[in-house]
Amino acid sequence: MKIKIAWIGKTKEAAIQALTDEYVKRTSRYTPVEAVSLRDEAVLLQMAGREPGSRGKSSEKSTLVLMDGKGKQLSSGEFAQFLGEYRDRNPLPLIFGIGPADGFSQQTLEAAQYRISLGKMTLPHELARVVLLEQLYRAFTILKGHPYHSGH
Repeated sequence: MKIKIAWIGKTKEAAIQALTDEYVKRTSRYTPVEAVSLRDEAVLLQMAGREPGSRGKSSEKSTLVLMDGKGKQLSSGEFAQFLGEYRDRNPLPLIFGIGPADGFSQQTLEAAQYRISLGKMTLPHELARVVLLEQLYRAFTILKGHPYHSGH
């Protein structure tokens, strides 16, 4: 399973970049993971093979998961189960998209296969990225039976 975390905009805080790098490193022990900053939603859709005119090779397609406040809320265990089941049944890479400050456009929302919420509270997008990365790492430790999640 390959995973990309893609966000719209530049990282403003060095601490956010350090945490991003740390959780990418930790998660890459379990699966290939890449973190990328994108200029806009069009690049995200192109990356996922979802923009108009991209109906070419199926090998270019990915499964697009948008982080969206109106998406489905999952516990850490449920998120791990989602990843485990996806890994076992789907060969396409997963792209987790974190949108711009004003949210995703309707076109991008409609292009996604999944929409997941990190909770009812509003988070700054840079912080949402770190929370998502930590939850990805936690999910893989759950799947592998690593004690990181024990007692939570």
